[in-house]
Amino acid sequence: MASMDGLVPITRAFLASYYDKYPFTPLSDDVSRFTTEIRSVASDLCKDFPPTEGESLLIDEADCQPPHKIDENMWKNREQIEEILFLLESSHWPEAFQQQSTSEDAELASLFGRLRDKFQNTLKVLEFFQSRNAEYVFNTVMTYMPQDFRGTLIRQQRERSERNKQAEVDALVSAGGSIRDRYAMLWNQQMERRRQLAQLGSATGVYKTLVKYLVGVPEVLLDFIQKINDDQGPMEEQRHRYGPPLYSLTTMVLTIRLLLSLSFRRFEDRKLQKHQISVLEEAADVYTSEFERFIKFIGEVFTNSPFFITAEVSGALEGRKNDDYKELTIPAGKTYEVSLSVESINSYIAWDFALPQSKMNLDIGFSVEYTDSLGKTTLILPYRRYESDQGNFCTIMAGNYKLIWDNSYSTFFRKVLRYKVDCIPPVVDPVNSAATEAEEG
Repeated sequence: MASMDGLVPITRAFLASYYDKYPFTPLSDDVSRFTTEIRSVASDLCKDFPPTEGESLLIDEADCQPPHKIDENMWKNREQIEEILFLLESSHWPEAFQQQSTSEDAELASLFGRLRDKFQNTLKVLEFFQSRNAEYVFNTVMTYMPQDFRGTLIRQQRERSERNKQAEVDALVSAGGSIRDRYAMLWNQQMERRRQLAQLGSATGVYKTLVKYLVGVPEVLLDFIQKINDDQGPMEEQRHRYGPPLYSLTTMVLTIRLLLSLSFRRFEDRKLQKHQISVLEEAADVYTSEFERFIKFIGEVFTNSPFFITAEVSGALEGRKNDDYKELTIPAGKTYEVSLSVESINSYIAWDFALPQSKMNLDIGFSVEYTDSLGKTTLILPYRRYESDQGNFCTIMAGNYKLIWDNSYSTFFRKVLRYKVDCIPPVVDPVNSAATEAEEG
């Protein structure tokens, strides 16, 4: 397990200085030029043959602003490449074209074969990038986990979760789901990973202590995964620097797919002219080469970008407060109680307390009781005297739990108690996939 002593999560300010070392060479002017030309050809095809409802939706998507996040754009490009490959399969060509009755048709079929090879190669590059990046970040995160059964448990949970997600996708495909349906599910799964990650990272105080007790997650790592999801978090700098060229490529691939879709439906009535076909081929060349260049570039940025930096570098420790604790005085001869209503079994009740102003090695009694709906009380944690304590347990019954601090045995000394308690709902699939968030943009 790598030490995180003295480390804090990366900040946007740090990433700004880091990205200064990785300027992206602007996209070729051909990207915007061919996007405009292809969109013009698509508009011409719709003049005599109004678009269908499905085509109208695709037109609207091509004309809309692309998603803001880097990884969402990556998934969007991957979806559109697969849609293009679907159209370029000979079995999905227009029926009249499949016969290739003219030399022009044969030439166009040859072009489609070349385009299919180009897009297939780009798809492989993108798939490899996403897979490698996820594994790299997950393995990096795991270096900060205990190298014992807890780390093994996290890996097993991640593998099981990913198998379940893949089974969902396979079932959708088997039921006849479209490429669009499949990618909608894939993105929902990605967002579910983020929600789980955010729930884990946004938990504060005792919840962090609890998670650390369960799986050994360092607090600084939880701080990181909490903030990494924020729209204005550290990764906003990445979107600011590298988002615009990717957005242009997303629009371009959508436009290429739009032209293919429109031209296939109108093939018998209005074939593409030679110059239009030439524009399509050149556009595909530009898109695949520029998108692969972007993937290679952003892959290098991701691989070399650290998760954590020293506090001296970031200044992140300045002004940090250890809040969320409550502090009160328990007079001599008195007790203090905190009641927690638990709705779900397998919830965790956790506590952390101390006597911060004790100068005489004083202690205080502490116990936990459970009361059912009939008013019957059961002792969960037997009475014992502590100077401080930190602990938790998993509930096996819903109902009311009472944490009791007892100073009744003291005749003269009041006790200043500083404490925090929490009831955490059942933890499902904790630390499922910290890796996915490094794809975040």
